[in-house]
Amino acid sequence: MRIARFTTGEEPSYGVVTGELDQLGQPDEDAVVVALAGDPLYVGIKLLDQEHRLSDVRLLAPVLPRSKVVGIGRNYAAHAAELGHDLPEEPLMFLKPNTSVVGPGDPVFYPPQTQELHYEGELAVVIGRICRDVPPEKATDVIHGYTIANDVTARDLQRKDGQFTRAKGFDSFCPLGPWIETDLDPQTFKDGVRLQTFLNGDVVQDGSTADMIFDIPALVAHVSSVMTLLPGDVILTGTPEGVGPMQVGDEVEVSIAGLGSLTNRISTR
Repeated sequence: MRIARFTTGEEPSYGVVTGELDQLGQPDEDAVVVALAGDPLYVGIKLLDQEHRLSDVRLLAPVLPRSKVVGIGRNYAAHAAELGHDLPEEPLMFLKPNTSVVGPGDPVFYPPQTQELHYEGELAVVIGRICRDVPPEKATDVIHGYTIANDVTARDLQRKDGQFTRAKGFDSFCPLGPWIETDLDPQTFKDGVRLQTFLNGDVVQDGSTADMIFDIPALVAHVSSVMTLLPGDVILTGTPEGVGPMQVGDEVEVSIAGLGSLTNRISTR
């Protein structure tokens, strides 16, 4: 089930997206979104007798994290190598503020403080219930679904600061979308799902979730051993090799097989 958050020009609504995806993760021409009676994280799936053509609505970030976005660094060996880092012995966590979240088609703003703004296409896990100390074998019990993320990073500030908060925390530095897919198992990603990032139409990242160092159950267990996770919290699972710079005017698309694609353009404020 694909759960979207959308607007027709009025207050944001939630809905279920129907229709097939093509090889590039784009929905077919007949795709519609059937409205829901509120946020399914809190009221469940209650369909209304309202539907819209998907092409007639504006998709928003499918979830607004109530408290946090938890990023995982260096979770693909080749990415750690391209940045000259050793492999972590346990998941390397950092936080992005919920104010960094934007949706499909929203601009990513290039801050004046950086000269090296990078894309990082990632799979994102959306938490569905309050939880703490979740064992790996129980991870599916607390996962609401999966979406696509771009963990935008000011790479020069990351090197300068020696930590991640400023480099990854600017407003608009966490695009999410286009929807949340609820009917996938973590084993799907452990077996391998293709993740690609396109910069102005050219492939710049082409990896597989099978190459994660720590799989999704391990990440949920590790993060929840440190902090309570709340409904709507998001865990970013790391990026494959191929990260690189973006410039104002560039268009970045992150595509994950079976999930769809997320596109944003780089802009000045």
